[in-house]
Amino acid sequence: MEKIDKIFDSINSRTLFKNKAVLQSNYSPNEILYRDKQIEVVASILAPSLIGQKTSNLFIYGKTGTGKTLTVQYVKDELLKRAKEEFPLRIEYINCKLKKVADTEYRMLAELIKQLGGEVPATGLPTGQVYTRFLNLLQNSNERLFILILDEIDQLVKKISDNFLYTLTRLNSELTKTQFIIVGISNDLRFLENLDPRVKSSLGEEEIVFPPYNALQLQGILIKRANEAFKDGAIDPAALSKCAAFAAREHGDARRALDLLRVAGEVAERNGDKKIGTKHIDEANHKIERDKILDIVETEPKQFQAVLQAIIDLEEGKNTTLKQKQLFDDNDGKIFTGDVYNVYQDLCKKINMEILTQRRVGDILSEFDMLGIINAKVISKGRYGRTKEIKLAIPSGIIEKIKEILGDSLGL
Repeated sequence: MEKIDKIFDSINSRTLFKNKAVLQSNYSPNEILYRDKQIEVVASILAPSLIGQKTSNLFIYGKTGTGKTLTVQYVKDELLKRAKEEFPLRIEYINCKLKKVADTEYRMLAELIKQLGGEVPATGLPTGQVYTRFLNLLQNSNERLFILILDEIDQLVKKISDNFLYTLTRLNSELTKTQFIIVGISNDLRFLENLDPRVKSSLGEEEIVFPPYNALQLQGILIKRANEAFKDGAIDPAALSKCAAFAAREHGDARRALDLLRVAGEVAERNGDKKIGTKHIDEANHKIERDKILDIVETEPKQFQAVLQAIIDLEEGKNTTLKQKQLFDDNDGKIFTGDVYNVYQDLCKKINMEILTQRRVGDILSEFDMLGIINAKVISKGRYGRTKEIKLAIPSGIIEKIKEILGDSLGL
């Protein structure tokens, strides 16, 4: 008991933080560094809404942590400040990655109705009836323009389908008083390419690509936030440089850099250290890598989880047919795209799940490669064409936890 009391009593004297919230992902800074040009472009596209003109649908792309959401939220807030004085305008924001919000058409419509001040039961109504209620609320609202920001819009399509997106784009043909505008934010640069052509043609009007931050820009962001987040002298400048270098290597991800800094501060505090150094950045990096992979596996759609399960099964030689095991042995223990697809098909049949095409599974493998879950190397097989050699890149220490997550989700 005394030890616990000591820990609690000493927290104020040993804390290195002044304002930890500054390093949280949901923090909105007063100034967005190195994104002036992007802010101006987004503002110029959406500005006509202030005089009642329908603007183009807008799509914003860029890697994670490149300031897309911050920029859009900043322009949104500025528009709403002006709109109060000049024009009745409504802007709503939905993060499509959130559970129980955008994982079915019903829940998505229910969330939109809620944001408009209406209400529907969590389940039970026909989806068509929920859609009609949403349409009526839009039609009877005081606002002439409704801008809907869909963050991580690619997740919406993965979970529901692009048909729902098409339905949203066709709303204006059913509305007489209100005009509906979509602002989509995506980490997937190929998002529009993978949509049904009719959805693509109704959506793709204006596009902006956000470049990643370079190491110097990341360092500038970190210095500014560190000054607000930590007490004076609590962090070694070399630790800031290392943190920026790690994030620059990860495609210029500012969000990752800030997470790294926050976790490093927490690690230093728990160790009772007076200053955050490079060793704390290394420890934080290891912890974040582990947590990030587990989070990805847990939140990805079931089709993604099934493909990952197929790769794990192949690597461990489980749930594979004698023929597949023979091929695996003939390939000197190497796994190729076709092997993954064969095991994936068998797994889908076993759990009674729809089987995607080999091309779509290939896209999922590319995404896993981008996320660092696998290493995929393109190799030539001569007259048999090209394929990818697949290797798991997940740390061995968390494989059992991942298998547990997949087993629960897929019902294995």
